Amino acid sequence: MVEVRALSGAELESHLDDVARLRIAVFRDWPYLYDGTLEYERAYLSTYRDNPGALLVGAFDAGMLVGASTSTLMEDHAEAFSDPLRQIGLPVGDILYGAESVLLPAYRGQGLGHRFFDLREAHARAMGRGHVAFCSVVRPAEHSQRPGSYRTNDAFWAGRGYRPLPGVMAEFAWKDLGEPAESVKPLQFWMRKL
Repeated sequence: MVEVRALSGAELESHLDDVARLRIAVFRDWPYLYDGTLEYERAYLSTYRDNPGALLVGAFDAGMLVGASTSTLMEDHAEAFSDPLRQIGLPVGDILYGAESVLLPAYRGQGLGHRFFDLREAHARAMGRGHVAFCSVVRPAEHSQRPGSYRTNDAFWAGRGYRPLPGVMAEFAWKDLGEPAESVKPLQFWMRKL
């Protein structure tokens, strides 16, 4: 049975490298195609360790980390994500940003994604937030690396009450597998009112 719990203090610190490796492994797949490094991931994840408004959730099977989910107050996340919301007049101080949820393929379809969202939404309420938002990468439908069997998470997100914010996009750069340098990708905002 997989145990899902919020990580804090020494436990969070002891699992940061595991979360980093998990993010690198899961985000290598479509649609992210992320060519990540442990060094970058350690720096990125330290923001969750050092921020009292942040949430890092781990999913463990017999002590092995198989999934993780992160969230932070919107105003504490990168400006590339908060600026598009400010530009349309949304109060970022009322939004928890769900940065990512990653889960090894063998553990998908067992309800763990719902557990991640339950904990994220409970954290938002505990932090006095009325909305939760996240972004999904937008790739061209004809992209050469798009698997024929790929199925989006749109139905799952919609079933949780999230809706895309029409025309509200963030941009963020990372290095794709096989590319010599980082390139900017568009990301679609999704949000729900709690």
